[in-house]
Amino acid sequence: MKVEGKEYRALWFEKNSIKFIDQRKLPYKFEIFTAKNIEDTVFAIKDMVVRGAPSIGVAAAYGMVLGEKDAKKTANKLSKTRPTAYDLFYAIEYMNKKIKNGEDPIIAADKYADDIVNRCKKIGNNGEKLIKNGMRILTHCNAGALATVDFGTALAPFRIAHKNGKKFFVYADETRPRCQGLLTAWELKQEGIPHEIIVDNAAGHFMKNGEIDMVITGADRIARNGDFANKIGTYEKAVLAKENDIPFYVAAPVSTFDKKIKNGSEIVIEERQSKELTTVNRKQIMPGWVKVRNPAFDVTPARYVTGYITEEGIIKKI
Repeated sequence: MKVEGKEYRALWFEKNSIKFIDQRKLPYKFEIFTAKNIEDTVFAIKDMVVRGAPSIGVAAAYGMVLGEKDAKKTANKLSKTRPTAYDLFYAIEYMNKKIKNGEDPIIAADKYADDIVNRCKKIGNNGEKLIKNGMRILTHCNAGALATVDFGTALAPFRIAHKNGKKFFVYADETRPRCQGLLTAWELKQEGIPHEIIVDNAAGHFMKNGEIDMVITGADRIARNGDFANKIGTYEKAVLAKENDIPFYVAAPVSTFDKKIKNGSEIVIEERQSKELTTVNRKQIMPGWVKVRNPAFDVTPARYVTGYITEEGIIKKI
C-alpha cells in the first residue's frame, strides 16, 4: 500500500526484527511497531497491533524466525494468541516443516509473505469481474492490505476495478468495538475509491432501500462445507443480504480454508476483553457494574454465501 508516497507492507522482516504498521494507531497516526523477540510478536498479535488472518499468519511465520532456536516452544506460544484465524496455524505448520527440512527460516518466511501477496492479487483479478459500473458494495470489517500484508482480499477486487476505470461506491461497516471500518476507509482514501462509513446496524436499512447491490467480506477460517468465521456481525449481513436478494461473496486465499473441520460448529470463537467495549481511547464510557460479552467473530453458514473469491477462481459451492 502507498502511504505519503512510499510503498509499505502491513509487516516485514528487517534487521532481525519484525516491523508492523501499528493498526491500533490508524487512521490518526502512522507509526511502526518493532518486535525484537517472540514475546513482542505475541503481544503484537494479541493486542491487535497486527490483525487480519493472512497478516497474522505472516506475523507467525516471522515469529518462528525469531524463535527458531526453540521452534516447538515458539510454535506453542504463537498458537495461543488468536484461536479463530486459521492462517495462524497454517503458517506455523508451514514454518515447522521448513525448519525441520533445514531450510533458511528467513527465506522461508519471506516466501510465505510473498505468496500471500501474490494470492491476493489473483483474488483481486478474479473478483473484479463481479463489479459493474454504478454498483454500491458493502464490506464488513477490514480485509484490505493491512489485514493481508498487501493488496487485500475483499478490498483487492475494488483496487483492480478502480485501476481499470470502473465507477462504483463502497459502504464500509464500522464494526465495533474495534471500528475496523475506519481502516477500510483509510485504505480506500489512499486509493481514491469513493466510500462512506456506516454503523453496523444500518446495513439492513440500506439493503431494504435498494442502496446496496453486493456484499464482499473477508474470512478468518472456512470449514470444509463452506461455513466461515469472520468479524462479529458478518452473519447478520449475510442473512440480510439473502432476505433482500443481494449477492454475498467471501474473498479469501486457500490458506484460510481449514480442511480439518467439517463445519462451522467446530470453529473456536475468540472472546476478547470487556474493556474493548467499556472504554474508548482509554476513557471508561460504561459504569463498572456493567457486564459485557465480547465475541470477536461469528460463523456464517454456507447457505448464505453466493460464492468464494479465491486465487484459484470464484467457487460457487464447496
